[in-house]
Amino acid sequence: MTETARKKILIVEDDPGISTFLKTTLRAEGYDVLCAAAAGTALQMIPSHCPDCVLLDLGLPDMDGGKVIESVRKWTQMPIIVISARSQEADKANALDLGADDYLTKPFGVVELKARIRAALRHTRTTAESEEVALSGSYSVGDLVIDYKKMRVYIRDVDAGLTPNEFRIISLLGKYPGRVLTYKMMMRELWGPSSGMDNKILRVHMANIRRKIEENPNDPKYIITEVGVGYRMAEQGEMGASGAPPRKGDQ
Repeated sequence: MTETARKKILIVEDDPGISTFLKTTLRAEGYDVLCAAAAGTALQMIPSHCPDCVLLDLGLPDMDGGKVIESVRKWTQMPIIVISARSQEADKANALDLGADDYLTKPFGVVELKARIRAALRHTRTTAESEEVALSGSYSVGDLVIDYKKMRVYIRDVDAGLTPNEFRIISLLGKYPGRVLTYKMMMRELWGPSSGMDNKILRVHMANIRRKIEENPNDPKYIITEVGVGYRMAEQGEMGASGAPPRKGDQ
């Protein structure tokens, strides 16, 4: 029995064609697949079936998918991947702010979908451990080490010389490796709920951080930009032979 055979995926999608395609594709990968065509049905199935991951459309007939995210996040951190035709950056940011783990825009590729699911399931296993390490020890990826006890960041064993604010930013990202943290979420965590929506100060700090930790700040490999949405810290598992993740980011 493969590892994926023990994983249960709930597809929340009202388009029968897409639902059938997803079900067929994921069952071929060994996943146990359940389907719901409406938000109300999904909210009944989630606590009773306890899926390992939810694939959620936003445009459901009885309720916006964002309401489903809000409801589920009141009691569980199970991975939620939004699969939606809404491609605006504001829609992506809102879904992530509500608590979605990832956002995939229709149409999408099967290879990418399967990779996103694997990543979401991996985060389920590692998030608690990563947060504990981040709070009490260190986080490392490639040549980068975040030392939470000393409040220092090292590149190839050399202190990167971050300011206190720069350390706060990178330490927050290090607590959630692989997860996209939206600008709004980061501003709220770093400077409080009254920090406002202007992320200029965050972008300025990020530019300074990248100059200190990246070999090429214009092609960063440690802190990746999800354009118009936020930032994510690279994971060790995604670093290729060259030490760089496959996706690029900018300021």
